[in-house]
Amino acid sequence: MKQFKPSIIACAIAAQFFTAHHTVAAEQQITANKEIETIEVTATRRSGSIQDAPLNITALDGDVISDQNIGNLEDVARWVPGLTISDQGGREGSPIIVRGLNTNSSDRGSDGGTVATYVGEIPLNISLRLTDIDRMEVLIGPQGTLYGAGTLGGAIRYLLKQPQLDITEGSVSGDIFSINESDDTGGEFGAVFNTPLIDDVLAVRASLNYYNKPGYIDYKYAVQEPGVSNPNPDFTNQNDIDNNLRRVNDANDEKITTGRLSVRWQANENVDATLNYFYQKQEHGGNSTTQYNTLADSSALKGTIGRYENAARVLEPGEQENDLLSLEVKADLGFAELVSASGWSSYEQSGQRDQTDLLYDIWTGYADFPAFVGQTLDTADRDNFTQELRLVSNSDNALNWIVGVYYNKQDNFSDDREYTPGLTEFWGGGIPNVQEDLEYIVISNSKIKEQAVFGEVGYSLTEQLDVTLGARLYEYDISTNSGSATPLYSGDFSSLDQLEMENVSANDSGNLFKFNANYKFESGMLAYFTVSEGFRIGGGNGIAPCPDVLPEQQIVCALANEEDYEPDTTVNYELGFKSSWFKNSLHFNAALFNVDWKDAQVGSSTVNGQELITANAGSANSKGVEISSRAIFADNWTAYATYAYAKAELTEDAPDLFGINNGAVNGDRLPGAPEHQFSFGLRYEQDIMDDKLLSVNYGMTAQSDVITKVGLRDDAETLAGYSLSNLSARITGDMWSATIYVDNLFDKYAFTSVRRDKSWAGMSQTGDNKALPELQRVYAHYTTTPRTIGMKFTYNFEL
Repeated sequence: MKQFKPSIIACAIAAQFFTAHHTVAAEQQITANKEIETIEVTATRRSGSIQDAPLNITALDGDVISDQNIGNLEDVARWVPGLTISDQGGREGSPIIVRGLNTNSSDRGSDGGTVATYVGEIPLNISLRLTDIDRMEVLIGPQGTLYGAGTLGGAIRYLLKQPQLDITEGSVSGDIFSINESDDTGGEFGAVFNTPLIDDVLAVRASLNYYNKPGYIDYKYAVQEPGVSNPNPDFTNQNDIDNNLRRVNDANDEKITTGRLSVRWQANENVDATLNYFYQKQEHGGNSTTQYNTLADSSALKGTIGRYENAARVLEPGEQENDLLSLEVKADLGFAELVSASGWSSYEQSGQRDQTDLLYDIWTGYADFPAFVGQTLDTADRDNFTQELRLVSNSDNALNWIVGVYYNKQDNFSDDREYTPGLTEFWGGGIPNVQEDLEYIVISNSKIKEQAVFGEVGYSLTEQLDVTLGARLYEYDISTNSGSATPLYSGDFSSLDQLEMENVSANDSGNLFKFNANYKFESGMLAYFTVSEGFRIGGGNGIAPCPDVLPEQQIVCALANEEDYEPDTTVNYELGFKSSWFKNSLHFNAALFNVDWKDAQVGSSTVNGQELITANAGSANSKGVEISSRAIFADNWTAYATYAYAKAELTEDAPDLFGINNGAVNGDRLPGAPEHQFSFGLRYEQDIMDDKLLSVNYGMTAQSDVITKVGLRDDAETLAGYSLSNLSARITGDMWSATIYVDNLFDKYAFTSVRRDKSWAGMSQTGDNKALPELQRVYAHYTTTPRTIGMKFTYNFEL
């Protein structure tokens, strides 16, 4: 799809006729009398109907997740108007963008951090495999008062199924699937078990799930032995190629193990507590990138890389582990409900990448070593403790309120190293190293403490008009201690004790406000107006300041404007309505929004050493509309649709966005997100074989084009819009269901994101071509997953 630019009016009309989506749709289920039954959500910190919640919220329940074969957050985003997640295959963190609020490039690991994710009541930065999920709630727009830091764009909540106190039940499930371009078969297998230990008092719920997705990207030119094999043999001589290089098929495989154990204790009718332990391990064999049609004419590899092939010299595996121990206690005090949410979480990551091209760019002399290959070993650890206490009023009178306190402590550690196998010996040896062939090392420790008090007060001015005021007062402290070294350049680095560490600290305090007014018409339509604020904490980049006189050898240091960065904030103005029609067989919801973004934080790099840092880039704005609808018609048909339009652009010049004197200007479009998004789904149900139910589901999601850097500057490019279709058929019996499905029905091939830019392949349009263009392979694209055909089976049981 080259272009996808329907007008707002046309889309609104289409949404009314073709109806709903698994967004506002997913919030809902179909009852026997052909009405839409709205499910309960808790995003406002109170339980209530989604159609009565005066805010822009999407909820996807377990049925919708199953119907559309939604397995991760990237799949969710295609059904939520205003939410964009560029699928980067799991190996790299995919950017989460709401309403186009993003100034970073769509490069590897370029998540702008404008959306917070929660598991239950606890903030946890994770892309969770969607198993044993009750529902997902996506809050669009700044959520600073109730949800705190990192919610400039919104918040995403994973709500796990809770232990049931009165029933022993469980399920086992299996999924076998095949991906075009892959030689292997994938599978997913899971089990859930729930049982009361003491009826109506104590229950336990456990789940275990294993997901194995085969790869479909082949690493075509990996070296046989780093530092010995020639990564650039005579590509016209097959024997020379075979002696130095090897092909690794289906390298970007993905394995995810997820487990959960929950214990729920209802001490009496007023106290309910749940202790939950969650674990997830992700293992990836390589990146989901390809250099198809990205290599320069001067490259010896030009024309040799296919649509699902990668030219990296070394494999790029990665591994991530998350665990969370949480305790959530709810106590009914009569006048209010007391909620305590405590969470202890940890994160460990390790990975390897081909770093050869980046090192060539720093110094072309590396090419003197015929077997030169650069590779990384990057590791990171994070430990986090979160505590929130809040009181939520229970009274039925005109006044209602919420008041709470929040505390968060986070410790981060990272250790990134670059190795150049064989280079020390090639240079003649004699260079003392903490580890042989260690070319670069950076170690960083940071501690973050954040605390806040928050609250909301609501008042019913009339039976139809409600007004809510909210506020959050916060403060934070950050301390970062880091150091780096280049042993092969300095020649005097023989132990970590010699690493010179630099400490940078930052702290700030502030306040956020919210105003909401909503009016319920006699017809049942709910109209609302909201002004809300969001913020993200600032901090230090933890890099030593540059000396007055730079040395001749390579140095990593920060200029004065690179040492730290300021917090950024958003202010959202939103007007929306929610409506039900034709005896509750049609829901139609819409919202107009205008978001101002100040001091936007962006990913950048130091002038000296190209070390990744965070900087501020002035102000930006996003405005547009979001529509979602769902309807039941005839006897067996349900339809759903969504549409979103967001015009996101800078509102002042950012002269140094891409380095000194290399910036963007007022009016430049923001990157990473499409201006238009659309989804449409159709469901048909029919009783068959007396007591079985046949359900056929079709879903289509589409987006317009995406640019990769602000204003298409600095060798950016436009990634064409595309659409994806899914089709499934399910037969459901009393205690079982069987499903066949096809994802990416028409096997659409499209680029979802980019790694680096054209200048790395010698195709710069700004004159900033990198050195040795025939060797540059770091410029690549992430792609959509090829057509996937599978079959699922689920068996439920009760004892």
